[in-house]
Amino acid sequence: MPNSKQATKIVKRDEIRRIHNKAITSAMRTAVRSVLDADSPEAARKAMPDAMKKVDKAAKKNLIHANAAARMKGQLSRAAR
Repeated sequence: MPNSKQATKIVKRDEIRRIHNKAITSAMRTAVRSVLDADSPEAARKAMPDAMKKVDKAAKKNLIHANAAARMKGQLSRAAR
């Protein structure tokens, strides 16, 4: 439990940020899964730009590591072939 008014504000702010970050990460994972689990290569190619964009944004916000983003993008491009 926070002991001061400032600490209470920090806890509230951190919770809001955690929820926001979780939403971005979840949307990114869903987009990546839609490409990897696509029925056909055409469907994967169609879903790929959105997934790439979400991976880049998550990496830019430091929600995932830059190397993890690069690895994910490589997996996406291989899946779309």
